[in-house]
Amino acid sequence: MSLRGSTTIKERIFACLPYLLPLVEGFTFGIPLFKQVPVLALAFTPLFPLLQIYNSFRFTGIIVFFALFFLVVRNESIAHFIRFNTMQAILIDIVLALCGFGLPLFGASFAGEILSNTVFIGLVAAVGYSVIQSALGRYAEVPVISEAVYMQVR
Repeated sequence: MSLRGSTTIKERIFACLPYLLPLVEGFTFGIPLFKQVPVLALAFTPLFPLLQIYNSFRFTGIIVFFALFFLVVRNESIAHFIRFNTMQAILIDIVLALCGFGLPLFGASFAGEILSNTVFIGLVAAVGYSVIQSALGRYAEVPVISEAVYMQVR
């Protein structure tokens, strides 16, 4: 669904980029899965340099989060399509942070690994779907999250 008219290729590319934030943040949830199925880690090999840069500074996550929010989402001179996808990526990242607070309660148990794998697979599905829809120039409708995004981005 395209609400605000057609999108250019440049807008589509810029709409896909913010989804790197939750993917990089959520990579730690995939570690148990990568230990069980090492071949899956090969699909995420292009993220390794970005992960090293991202993890090399202590406050990178919070700086990127606020930069995206204030410089992109709240900037009405940027296309609605880009602002929508940026806010959606931020909300997916917030959901990951909430999951990150709850998962340590399970420790390294079997249930903890299952939950961690489930969160990672859900993350990859949500980000994959959103990136594909953005690349096609459509608004990605992720249940609950997209509704919250529409309330934030006008």
